[in-house]
Amino acid sequence: MNALLLSLLRRAFSRPLPRSSISRTHLNRKGRRATAIIWRPTKKLFRENNMNSSNRREFLSSASVLSCGAFCRNVASVRHLLWAAASKPELSGKALFAKMKWFNEPASAKQSGDQLVVTTKPKTDYWRKTFYEYVTDNGHFFSLPVTGDFTLESRVSGKYAALYDQAGLMIRIDSSNWLKCGLELVDGIGHASVVVTREFSDWSTVRGITTNEPLWWRIVRKSTSLEVLYSLDGKNFISTRLGYLPLQASVDAGIMCCSPEGAGFESTFDQLHLTQ
Repeated sequence: MNALLLSLLRRAFSRPLPRSSISRTHLNRKGRRATAIIWRPTKKLFRENNMNSSNRREFLSSASVLSCGAFCRNVASVRHLLWAAASKPELSGKALFAKMKWFNEPASAKQSGDQLVVTTKPKTDYWRKTFYEYVTDNGHFFSLPVTGDFTLESRVSGKYAALYDQAGLMIRIDSSNWLKCGLELVDGIGHASVVVTREFSDWSTVRGITTNEPLWWRIVRKSTSLEVLYSLDGKNFISTRLGYLPLQASVDAGIMCCSPEGAGFESTFDQLHLTQ
């Protein structure tokens, strides 16, 4: 489906469909049965969408290039099919938490509605070999299996106290292939931190991030690529890392927190969304 045309169509018809839709079964050109979802538009619909007879015809002419696989009698049926095809399933908040499981349980985890408050255990981390010459895989990871492309996002805050206290998101295939991102305390200063691991860990940071305010994190998976973004306000996101993980049918995706050097700290996760 043409992405540009789809974008134009969705912008042109931003209002929800009325409930009064009907289905019609007919024979297509190959003699096979096909069903179309059809809704009869009203003058009010066209007036509210600034649609006159001329631009309705132009719109339908452009839309005819789409392979909808159905018999579309009017603008509204095209619109309905496009919205159905373009809709993306989303899980969020407590509905998402209900599908997640712990890998290495924390000292405590308390869920209240769409918020999860986690207290880490001491000496917990994810790291493989690079520079420090050790391997640890005992950080706290609350996740679910996800297939295909997706976007994972959460607002994260914490009472960061000790060196390397960290909280954020993680994508994991196994102990040798994973990505974690989050705010991390290094020498008393907050850093937007990303570690990409493929047998060896590769660490990058952005220095000078406040530890007193929440930070939004977003990971976008497209095939074998993972893009990491962060935001100070939940609206304007900054791309901070683009990495590679081997293509797998399924990966584990979720929230992460660790205390490599400290006695443990409290982190809070909310506004958690998974879109596929």
